[in-house]
Amino acid sequence: MSEHLPQVYVAFRKGFPEIAQRLDALAMATESAGPLDERAQRLVKLALAVAKESPGAVRSNVRKALEAGDSADEIRHVVLLAITTCGFPTAVASMQWVDEVLGSDA
Repeated sequence: MSEHLPQVYVAFRKGFPEIAQRLDALAMATESAGPLDERAQRLVKLALAVAKESPGAVRSNVRKALEAGDSADEIRHVVLLAITTCGFPTAVASMQWVDEVLGSDA
């Protein structure tokens, strides 16, 4: 997955390693703070990225969702659910970012 990391993110982690380590620790703490399993967490984080209209976060969370075992259909369903909450244009843009990761064969 490291081949997908934006250079600005890599540079930040290199320039501020203590902050990066603390951010990683916070992520681990939030992931273990509740009952959601990894698959559910990945779909929730994807939904948040869709709502935020963040292309990089959507793509990243699609890759992580796939690694966690979520299916292409489940991932696309998250985007479809965003239509009524976030709006059709947001969902359509997000679907494009999802499909860039999934490819045409998914």
